Amino acid sequence: MDDVRRGRLRVYLGAAPGVGKTYAMLDEARRRVERGTDVVVALVETHGRAGTAALLDGLEVVPRRTVEHRGTTLTDLDVDAVLARHPEIALVDELAHTNAPGGRHAKRWEDVEDLLAAGIDVVTTVNVQHLESLNDVARAITGVRQQETVPDAVVRRADQIELVDMSPEALRRRLAHGNVYAAETVDAALTQYFRVGNLTALRELALLWTADRVDDALEAYRTAHGISDPWPARERVVVAVTGGPETETLLRRGARIAAQSAGGQLLAVHVLRGDGLRGAPPDALARQRLLVEQLGGTWHTVVADDVAAAVLEVARGVNASRIVLGVTRRSRLAQALSPGVGTEVIRDAGDIDVLVVTHPHAGGRRFRRPPRRGTLTGRRRLLGWGLAVAGPPALALALDAATTWDTLSIALMLFLALTVGVALVAGLVPALVAAALGGALSNVLFAPPVGTWSITEPRNALAIVVLVAVAVGVSAVVDLAARRTAEAARARAEADTLAATAAASLGGEDPAGAALEALREALRLRHVVAQRRAAPAAPWVDVATAHAAAAGAAPGAALDAAPGAGPGAGPHDGPDDGPTEVPVTDALRLVLTGRTPPPHEVRLARAVGLQVEAVLERDALRVEAGTARAERERGAMRTALLAAVSHDLRTPLAAIKASVSALRSLGDAIPADERTALLGDAEHNADRLQHLVDDLLDMSRLDAGVVVPRRAPVALDEVVPAALAGVPEGAVDVDVPEDLPLVTVDAALLERALANVVENAVRYGGAPVRVSAGQVDDVVVVRVVDHGPGVPDDRKAAMFTAFQRLDDAPRGHGLGLGLAVARGFVTADGGTLDAEDTPGGGLTMVLTIPLDGGGA
Repeated sequence: MDDVRRGRLRVYLGAAPGVGKTYAMLDEARRRVERGTDVVVALVETHGRAGTAALLDGLEVVPRRTVEHRGTTLTDLDVDAVLARHPEIALVDELAHTNAPGGRHAKRWEDVEDLLAAGIDVVTTVNVQHLESLNDVARAITGVRQQETVPDAVVRRADQIELVDMSPEALRRRLAHGNVYAAETVDAALTQYFRVGNLTALRELALLWTADRVDDALEAYRTAHGISDPWPARERVVVAVTGGPETETLLRRGARIAAQSAGGQLLAVHVLRGDGLRGAPPDALARQRLLVEQLGGTWHTVVADDVAAAVLEVARGVNASRIVLGVTRRSRLAQALSPGVGTEVIRDAGDIDVLVVTHPHAGGRRFRRPPRRGTLTGRRRLLGWGLAVAGPPALALALDAATTWDTLSIALMLFLALTVGVALVAGLVPALVAAALGGALSNVLFAPPVGTWSITEPRNALAIVVLVAVAVGVSAVVDLAARRTAEAARARAEADTLAATAAASLGGEDPAGAALEALREALRLRHVVAQRRAAPAAPWVDVATAHAAAAGAAPGAALDAAPGAGPGAGPHDGPDDGPTEVPVTDALRLVLTGRTPPPHEVRLARAVGLQVEAVLERDALRVEAGTARAERERGAMRTALLAAVSHDLRTPLAAIKASVSALRSLGDAIPADERTALLGDAEHNADRLQHLVDDLLDMSRLDAGVVVPRRAPVALDEVVPAALAGVPEGAVDVDVPEDLPLVTVDAALLERALANVVENAVRYGGAPVRVSAGQVDDVVVVRVVDHGPGVPDDRKAAMFTAFQRLDDAPRGHGLGLGLAVARGFVTADGGTLDAEDTPGGGLTMVLTIPLDGGGA
């Protein structure tokens, strides 16, 4: 078997049932047969479609295996028969289908794997909603969860994937003509699953998934053939993001370029230098990342010291067709000293087009050098300047007193040490002043001829020049190291603050307020308020607050107004204690009160504000999703209700009408026994209609949330017999002890719930059904036990969903509301209703009722 060639898999992928996957598969099979290929039909589902069934004529069909399951005869793929026949090609429909019990595997795709391993080529079909990765997406679109799925890897491994496409309008016409489903189900299908919106979204999923597989195939081909140069089969635009003010212009230009071709992609690449100290402000990067997401692109962060090489590596890795750069913001002097990232990218881009976009900040325009002394205190700067101005003369006087020394060499070393000390204390500029004074004093006081500016020996002149140069160089290095140390400490503090606010925003009842509280504590503020507005001219409204306990104001309390501050800006006590407004987006700002924060803290606050904005949007989306879900459930309920009214309620009405019409038209001509039978039939159908209407009304009350239990202590041995009044005599065995404690429930709701559960057990589980009750700790447990066919574990949860029938029972067997109503009433009473297997076979419904009324 090790030498057997593995079979090839061909998959026909569709967006929905009825697009023609099976038809296309059979049409291909007939063409293969005409060319002399050995093709068999291992399993094809025609679903009663005449056009599909006609294509089976002339094709060899392998008999299916037959299985008896719960009184029903099932047929399924006979893998052993196909393996024994061993054709060249086998047709296997519906790849994601679940097999009938007793087969080799639980899933049909596993059977297909056996056929492929035996060297048999397989042609199969699958719908996009059955792919495991898209199952939840399809459920969100259609409101229907597919129980049968196939792993994406199985389909990805296919040698050929062919998309069978059809427009939503054409598919709905096919459905309306009865070419997909039976006529009686067409109306419900058109109004529920086969809506234009659903079909359009599923079609887009199928197209995108297929396009990605094609892209994977192209990349695999390029890798297999060692092709490193980009193939611009799809427009992929890589935008180099610096975090500067020009980035938004570049991103929007890149998005427009990507949108000019179908399937274009936008990728933003930010290269973070290895030292981590020259990065862009975090709030700017956060805003730009949000913009990329809004433009439909993806954000990529790369750590590298060579920015140009990193950008080109990413571009080649994604098979990009174009790179977008901004004109450099560096000055002309800086450009003369080094070529810059843009020049290096253009030089090494090769076949990738590079677009350099101009912007208002190009060429150093509007460029401000960052302050060098933002971290130095006033006392430290004053001390540094004092050392720079007074230190060299004082040192010169001390050296002048030591006339016995070789004072020039000693003076030069001490002046150098003094200059380095000044650089450590106050930075570069005072150190330059100290170096200049030290060089001048060394020349005048210690270099022969002493007392003049002239120097007779060249070596002394060289020594003084070297002193000044070394002092300047060492001072610059020391100043740079000090600033880098301060920047690193500040970056770490900012990172710790951002991490704290991010962690705070991920949980809790008020994540936005928790993030603001973390910011307030980190910046030592009294108040931090987040405000939003609905439109540019609309007033600002507080949406989240953080208050210091020392401020004496509770969260949400009214705050004193301040000049220039909006609502909730907070009180202030002095000119430096007023509010600072930090704009985050056009619709969100933060108001900081307590002290005036420096610029780097304002940037940090803006970054936290973006986190708060994301939290608020997440909460808004969650509310919208809940509303949409509720609306979708109500829509499904209405659709199911219409279907029920059109059939299940019509059936007993028709029976009643027929009985009454016969009695009225024939009158005394009907024999007495037949008249009694007709009256009994009318009464039976009237009771059945009453029961259906009661279930619908109860479900409507539960759905509207207007079921309010009226609890009172009752005895179970009184409630249970009343609940069994409608059950045939002898169908239920009751074991409810009289000495059970009273339960605090709404007796009418509990009686109705028990009646529905017992009726369901009698109908589907068969007689006799056993009802028992007993006390366990502080609850009373009622068990309704049947020994019928039972329910699989994966179907137990669906039993309590409205309009669900066991094993898809035919119409006329109820609306499928009994258990849904029962669980709703039990839950309203503070109890629970669950299902578990009966030992030896069957189903047990377990009602748990608290003695004290539970949710009262």
